[in-house]
Amino acid sequence: MSRGTAAAPDPAHATRPVGLPAITAETQESLQLIAEGITVVAGFGVGAIGIVRDERLEIVAVAGDEDARAFLTGRRTPLHLITAELEVAEDWGPLKFVPHERLLPGTEEWAWVPPSVVPDDDPEAWHPLDMLTAPLRDPDGVMRGLVSFDVPDDGRRPDARRRRLLERYADQAARAILLELEREELAAQVRLADTARRVVRGASRQRSLARILEESNEALVEGFRALGMWIQTFDEDGLGTGSTWAADGSTVVLPQGIVAIAEVSARQAWAAQQTVVVARGRLRDGLTEDERAQIVDFLDTIDVGSILFVPLGVGPDCLGNLVLTRGHADAAWTETEASAALDIGRDLGTAISNVRAFEREHRLVEELQALDQYKGQLIATVAHELKNPLTSVVGYLEMLEDEEVDTAVRAALAAIDRGARRMVRVIDDLLLLSKVDDASTPLAVRPVDLRTVAEDVVDLVGMTARKRDLTVRVDAPAYPVLALGDPDQLDRLLANLVSNAVKYTEAGRIVTVSLAREGDEAVLTCTDEGFGISAEDQERLFQEFFRSTNPAAVAQPGTGLGLAIVARIVDRHGGRIEVESELGVGSAFRVRLPAAG
Repeated sequence: MSRGTAAAPDPAHATRPVGLPAITAETQESLQLIAEGITVVAGFGVGAIGIVRDERLEIVAVAGDEDARAFLTGRRTPLHLITAELEVAEDWGPLKFVPHERLLPGTEEWAWVPPSVVPDDDPEAWHPLDMLTAPLRDPDGVMRGLVSFDVPDDGRRPDARRRRLLERYADQAARAILLELEREELAAQVRLADTARRVVRGASRQRSLARILEESNEALVEGFRALGMWIQTFDEDGLGTGSTWAADGSTVVLPQGIVAIAEVSARQAWAAQQTVVVARGRLRDGLTEDERAQIVDFLDTIDVGSILFVPLGVGPDCLGNLVLTRGHADAAWTETEASAALDIGRDLGTAISNVRAFEREHRLVEELQALDQYKGQLIATVAHELKNPLTSVVGYLEMLEDEEVDTAVRAALAAIDRGARRMVRVIDDLLLLSKVDDASTPLAVRPVDLRTVAEDVVDLVGMTARKRDLTVRVDAPAYPVLALGDPDQLDRLLANLVSNAVKYTEAGRIVTVSLAREGDEAVLTCTDEGFGISAEDQERLFQEFFRSTNPAAVAQPGTGLGLAIVARIVDRHGGRIEVESELGVGSAFRVRLPAAG
């Protein structure tokens, strides 16, 4: 048989046993039909087709002789040996002929020799070690394969007339073979593009790595024709997010040495933006002998032929790796598959990054909720502990009002009373804030007539308003404006708004409470002609203990809790609050609540 077409398999690159093709069954069948056709029409006893893959020529189809087929199919020859053979060949146009006289040293050891051909002294007789081939080159001139002929029917080297016939057959076969390879590559690209689409669609909407893997597993295994897969993630944030996940979403335990090697390899591969094929005898440079031994032992343990190792990451950060496995009898990984896998590695890296961001945000929300709950419990506890002694202080002060004391003592008692009552107001506000902030405290929700609430509040602040020479009025439509809510809390909400309006409005001006129904919302608006609120202050207006930076407003007594309580009540009722204000002109607080009826 022709030299250069039947090298013994290279152990360092053998990812499957001899005789198994690196192409699809459909493509192999098509190439086998082509080989049989050209063998018959060209008048040769044996015809073979080899395909270049991974810098090797692999025989994928052999026709005409069962012994030749059994010996040659699946054999892989380093491409540089083929190139060396072609360099010494006689140039017959698209055909290359290497007579046995130009035999390269060592070729006899791995070449197939047809046993039925007996060497003849006639110079035109076909010698068992003669080689006749037609290199297959794509439009860019890259060698994609080789068609070889052996054992001519007439036992003679082709003359000029037969060469022309062979050239025509070889040219037709080359076009058919290249077309078949293009079809296979296009089919692989379509298959892998569909795989990427399925992976992205499934992974992008998940909020856990286990679910990402569960959604991606079937698409990846099917699309890459893999035996199985797993994903290893790195613990970048120190919160235990580094794990190895099996295809079913469960965590698996890999040897610690393999985990360490994989992490280093993934970072290097991500930096180089490339995938890595791992097989026995095919290991990346830079590994120690111990690391090489660990990898080979690991491959033996899991009983796979090869691994496609894919780094996962986003931007400059490598987040982990995806491992796809194939069996001993499976095809070699192609450049198309490696490129598609790297793209998927980027997509999965983005999905993992999003999951981690979601998990961090979820943890932060939980921590903030726990902190807020603790703060509420602390406020309630401290307020309760302070209220009892303050109640006693106020009580004793009331008892002392009827006692005869000198002027200095009376002034001191008055100061104590003012301070104690101010503390009582703060404590009452703290207790109320704790109550309206407690989600476990149920709302007594029912339809509430906001006109009744507004009139009660106006009556309550009427004395204070008259002392300040203010007019407080209610502007309501003829029909009832009903809100769905807790009457007590809505009363406190409006009382706080009106009290603030009265407090921060100068004498002789007006405070208006307006009511309206707008769609499915009940709207109440408290408008004043007071100091107004700056844009900077409006951003912090509803925070606990915030006091305005306006000196005129700071001069008024207050706890800084009134509007915080208002905001909590509105929020608990599923409403919203809007503020419109201008310094020196006044403010309008508009509360929108779910309407009843």
